[in-house]
Amino acid sequence: MSTLVIEGLRATVAGREILRGVDLTVHSGEVHAVMGPNGAGKSTLSHVLMGRPGYTVTGGQVLLDGVDLLPLPTWKRAQAGLFLGMQYPIEVPGVSLRDVLAEAFTASGRDATQVPALVGAEAARVGFDERFLLRSMNADLSGGERKRNETVQLGVLGPRFAVLDEIDSGLDVDALRAVSRRIEAATTESGLGVLAITHYTRLLKELHPDRVHVLSKGRIVTSAGPELADELESTGYAGWAEDMEEPAGGATAAGRPPDPFADPFA
Repeated sequence: MSTLVIEGLRATVAGREILRGVDLTVHSGEVHAVMGPNGAGKSTLSHVLMGRPGYTVTGGQVLLDGVDLLPLPTWKRAQAGLFLGMQYPIEVPGVSLRDVLAEAFTASGRDATQVPALVGAEAARVGFDERFLLRSMNADLSGGERKRNETVQLGVLGPRFAVLDEIDSGLDVDALRAVSRRIEAATTESGLGVLAITHYTRLLKELHPDRVHVLSKGRIVTSAGPELADELESTGYAGWAEDMEEPAGGATAAGRPPDPFADPFA
């Protein structure tokens, strides 16, 4: 069994503290949902876990099976078994999905000749049109198709833990069901642990959480079972009013560093 442990994680952006001591533990096969008001630091948490430039960790640690990820570059965190499903997957001109995954296999010492068959199988599972497999990654794709693309990558790479930053954003009902069911299947098929960041309970009707956490003002302020999501749907976050606002989707704003992963075509 693998374990992802986040202890006392603190981080700043452009000198402003956003994460103020986040504590979470996720085990293999578990789904943990992170919810909270705008400005709580949810997207910041995902970026810090994966090592996005422009974020400064000022305290705490992130352990994957006892190995601290924070000193590692992003690619080594990925090789250690961490996957990030981005809220706004970017377009990569001239590079196909198969190319990306083949390079990932090669870099980790896996047999890259397996990639075409694996990609085809995963695309079929989530209803991702095979026409998109050889074109530039995410080129001319809708938001929903980009999320299916992310899910294909997750299925092929087989990480230990997936951090999903609003995987439900831009998905219609059919796509949400296909993506959620594939991710949930991975929790039993390969023991995938999931940290799903979301605003809406509609995701959690399909991707069933073991625990739900509320992140507010940079901290986990309460945790409970799946019933907490239903409670929040009724009551909102009035009990955890924010004194700051984070731009939707972590978009660049005054005081934030430029986004090195921004999609100029989005």
